[in-house]
Amino acid sequence: MEISDIRRRFRSALEGARKVSAERRARTDAASAAYGTFLRDVATPVFRMFANVAKAEGHPFTVFMPADGVRLVSERNGDDYIEVWFDTAVDPPRAAVRVNRQRGRDLLTSERPLGEGVAIETLTDEDVLALLLAEFGALVVR
Repeated sequence: MEISDIRRRFRSALEGARKVSAERRARTDAASAAYGTFLRDVATPVFRMFANVAKAEGHPFTVFMPADGVRLVSERNGDDYIEVWFDTAVDPPRAAVRVNRQRGRDLLTSERPLGEGVAIETLTDEDVLALLLAEFGALVVR
């Protein structure tokens, strides 16, 4: 094997890695912009309305806005919450759900995508409401 062959293949592999990285950054930037719009126009308003209804029904919950997400937190136990957040650990990035429940001394956390296989741009207020309705009961019923 010649050093020139190794150098040529090395440069080719490095250029390929740069191209893949640039494409991933472009997908992440597009998904981030879509997620920002989704968070502002869809998820946050639904979370706030849901918190108001829950509070009126005797279940005090508050909405918080951590970085790149929205969280519905129990006022009785701050470790009980439902959160939508931006998951960049996968390609393409996606909106994800984290549900945290405290049971005695145990803290149970589950994570999953919001709308499995659905693009962020197509997520609706119905998707967010369905998530909240599906997960809320486990937070308040012991």
